Amino acid sequence: MRKVTLGEVCSRGSSNIAQKDLNGNNGKYPIYGASGFIKCVDFYHQGKEYVAVVKDGAGIGRTMLLPANSSVIGTMQYLIPNEDVDVRYLYYAVLNMNLSKYFSGATIPHIYYRDYQNEEFMLPSMSEQGKKADNLQKIERLITVKQTELTKLNDLVKSRFVEMFGDPEVNDKQWPVYKLDKLCDVGSSKRIYQNEQSSEGVAFWRISDLVSKMDTGIAESGLFIPEERYEELKEQGLVPVEGDILVTARGTLGRCYIISAEDQFYFQDGMISWLSGYKHGITPLYLQYLFMMQGIKRQIDAMQAGSTVAYLSIAMLKKLDIMVPDNDAQRQFSSFVAQTDKSKHCVRNDLLRCLQRQVINDSYRRLAYDSE
Repeated sequence: MRKVTLGEVCSRGSSNIAQKDLNGNNGKYPIYGASGFIKCVDFYHQGKEYVAVVKDGAGIGRTMLLPANSSVIGTMQYLIPNEDVDVRYLYYAVLNMNLSKYFSGATIPHIYYRDYQNEEFMLPSMSEQGKKADNLQKIERLITVKQTELTKLNDLVKSRFVEMFGDPEVNDKQWPVYKLDKLCDVGSSKRIYQNEQSSEGVAFWRISDLVSKMDTGIAESGLFIPEERYEELKEQGLVPVEGDILVTARGTLGRCYIISAEDQFYFQDGMISWLSGYKHGITPLYLQYLFMMQGIKRQIDAMQAGSTVAYLSIAMLKKLDIMVPDNDAQRQFSSFVAQTDKSKHCVRNDLLRCLQRQVINDSYRRLAYDSE
């Protein structure tokens, strides 16, 4: 067992592939982006398994273990292990480093290999690396099972949504339609500059943290703003309240998170939009599920024509056409969701027991340091 730096045990590789360059290219080799698999193409850049890290844009620091004979697009970085390093062990080591803490850039965040290559971790023998990686994979498999259960429950609710309200894309039940800015206030947070952040206080969420909260129930960015600054923003009405919605504006566009009474955090402007002040009887729960439907997704996709980077601006959000069912229908839907949420709650509790950062991190640390 020896202490090493990341730069000592792997080599860095880069990609110059833009997602738009993949149009018309089809084959059998997978290519990946920040959100995962994109498509199969007729080439590959890496002949062996490797670790990939998102280095630009939404999701910076996200780490993936990717298969042989595959590639990534230019927003990601290859990490290729040395011969004496198990690629799975390297993956868990990098995952534990929380590389998003190295971000820089106000508009499009970046992380640089030169900044994180000196991260240290313990490297045991190859056989020990394999055993430790096997144990961590068991945890991940449990997580995958629970996430699949949640997906099925979400699909059940979406089916009920279409049954009650019809297909939002064609509005076959002829509900009235409004632009989103006629139904609520559409905005974002006040910009928080890097020099305003602190080592403790109120959590400051980037888009990757918001996505993590929606997917796993956990958001641990490691970034904060002072409590007095948060209270100042709150007094000015610049902090979301219970029932408000946050919407992802980069990466997977249009994902919605409803603020709960227990939430206390501030969030990154530009990457996340904020819906509040609802009108004409629209409810946040209805909006959240409407944004999951293909009709809204196609409207958002149409607004991206000609764009090099997928982005859902406040101006774009305001222009979305939203069908508005009557209040009784929305209340009935809310009751159905409440029943389904009881099942979700049980599954989430199981998932959280697997996903608590100390479980993943302590497992890694225990496995990595046991034989010191």
